[in-house]
Formats: sequence, C-alpha cells, structure tokens
Amino acid sequence: MHPLLSPPAPLDARDQRVFEAVRELLATQGMRMSMDAVAAHVGCSKQTLYSRYGNKRHLLSLAMRQHVSVAAAPLGAGDDRPLREVLLDFALRYLEHRNHPRSRQAARLIASGAQEFRDEARTLYQGGAEGLRDQLTEWMRTEMARGRIIHDDPHFMAEMLISMIAGLDFERQRFHVPHRDDPTSHRRWAEFAIDAFLRAFPAPPAGIPGTR
Repeated sequence: MHPLLSPPAPLDARDQRVFEAVRELLATQGMRMSMDAVAAHVGCSKQTLYSRYGNKRHLLSLAMRQHVSVAAAPLGAGDDRPLREVLLDFALRYLEHRNHPRSRQAARLIASGAQEFRDEARTLYQGGAEGLRDQLTEWMRTEMARGRIIHDDPHFMAEMLISMIAGLDFERQRFHVPHRDDPTSHRRWAEFAIDAFLRAFPAPPAGIPGTR
C-alpha cells in the first residue's frame, strides 16, 4: 500500500481539474475508473498523476476530502451566527451535494462495485462519510468549548445529526419510491432535523459549558 501523502497545497487549478475528473468518472464508471481514464479526461500523462498523487487510492482519498471540505464549508471556526443558522446552512449544503444527479449516480455505481473493489470502497467511505463526520465532530467540539452546545460525545452527536438530516430519503431513492425531490421539501426536512437536534443538545444555561 502506498503511504498516505499530504495533499498538494495549495489546491490549484490543476488539482481542481483532476478532482473534478475523478468525480465525473465515478459517476460514469464507478470504481472501475482508472488512472488512464483520469489522465485522458484532464489531458495529462498517467505518469504525471502518479508523480503528483501517488496512486489511485490516494487520488480517490484526496478527491473525496476536497469534496467533503466543500460540503462542510458552512462550519467555519469562530462563526458567531446563531447555531440554527450555521447548522441549517450545513444541512442544506449536505442535501444539495447528496441529491446532485452526479452524486446519486456515483453512489449507485460505487455500491454495485464495493464487493469487487473493497479497498477503493473503504477509501471512499473514509474520505467521504467518515471525513464529513470528523469535520462535524471537530466543529461540535469547538462549539462545546465556546459554551454554545452542551457537552456530550461529539462523535455520537455528529453521526446522529448527519443521520437525522439524511433520514430515509436516500433509501427511498435507492428503491425508486417517492422521495423529497425539490428544494422546498429539502428545506422543510432540514429545518425539522436541525430544530430537533438543538432541542436534544441545547446551549448550557447562561452559556456555561454543562455536562451530561
């Protein structure tokens, strides 16, 4: 296994084109996507990709991390907006990303190939779902230290919130039954999920960190 490398920094136009190509190819080829296909898509040599990103798994990891960073953009450190506003922005961004036609098609192809490409599937999960949970966890830990959310297990809270935002809608899509498919219904569900979460984990009295 190639050791994990630090992502090229800063993210420049070349990286952006490569990561965009990865996401497009995942939606058309799933995990059968090759480094040759990425190179052809962006107009560079396969050797250039290996030199810059190490191998296919590491490229997948970096592309997912960049994708997650966009989804988690509303969770800025030190944001003084009301928690409901911050979390609602996050929820709507999450639903927008998950419901994008390309994301939905990629999810179907990745799921169908997960048994055959187990290492790649694990890489995508770690960089995607776990990566998003970890970023949300760190944000919650910061907000606890600021006294804006009552102290509890931030990993549990992050996973629960993501589950609340997702609900059963992606399962409905997977089985081709009616689901929430417009911005109005997404917002209504996001508001319900965020309000329920904030009732379960309110700010401590007088802004003083509490314990549970």
